Amino acid sequence: MAPRVFLITGTSTGFGQELVKIVLEKGDHVVATARNSSKLSFDGANSSNSLFVDLDVTKEDSIHKAFDEAVKKFGRVDVVVNNAGYGLSGEFESLTDEQIRQQMEINFFGLINVTRRAIEVMRELKTGGVIQQVTSIGGQRGVPLFSIYCASKWAVEGFTEAVSKEVKPEWGIKFTCIEPGGFRTDWAGRSMDFGTKKTAYDHLNAKEAMGQRHGKQAGDPAKAAKVFYELAVQKDPPLRCIVGTDAYSAINEKLDQYKENVKKYEKLSNSTDVDGYQKPS
Repeated sequence: MAPRVFLITGTSTGFGQELVKIVLEKGDHVVATARNSSKLSFDGANSSNSLFVDLDVTKEDSIHKAFDEAVKKFGRVDVVVNNAGYGLSGEFESLTDEQIRQQMEINFFGLINVTRRAIEVMRELKTGGVIQQVTSIGGQRGVPLFSIYCASKWAVEGFTEAVSKEVKPEWGIKFTCIEPGGFRTDWAGRSMDFGTKKTAYDHLNAKEAMGQRHGKQAGDPAKAAKVFYELAVQKDPPLRCIVGTDAYSAINEKLDQYKENVKKYEKLSNSTDVDGYQKPS
């Protein structure tokens, strides 16, 4: 089988960096992107199996250029991994409008622009492919001190689920939201942005909480990258996959609460039909 071509955003650290290593190890080809790709370096990378390209997800021309270069070199793109993103932490009232918009700009708008180009390329070249969105367990449950981060990830989840139902099956384009829990990446360290503390919230301290958590998470990024790869090469990848023991227990707790709540308000939910209404068969 011909090597698969992966295009991965945000490969300078964390999951992106680990995934490039796995892709090369498996004998596949990689287009590794970062805002400054000249700093990228990977063992086993050479001019025939890899391409390093600048990609800033907030600039549409940068996205187009990266895909054009990928297709020019490898003739196709089989897997696109939307991994670029960062965490904005702090109680909601501590965040500036500018911080909030920047979080959405990168984690949501940037991602949907990469996705748009990925769909076009996969459809036009008639290759099909997989588009992986690296979201978070915070894309399935609200986490204190991460209101806008969660909002950006919930937005990606809803967007992806809807788009997955719009593409024609014969295009062969599949989508997966990968939902990690806590991993020992730079996410809670250098990559994080913080709000300016408000005294009313003396019961919360984002910087302290993240400082305590950084480097002590359960998850190993190299093992997560193996999961990303496995999902990418499946014949029929799932729309969602939780990654991490903490995320797994959190989602089960959420599912139980959801079910309980839906049942509890069943009467109210079903009390609103027009009299005599018959559901179309």
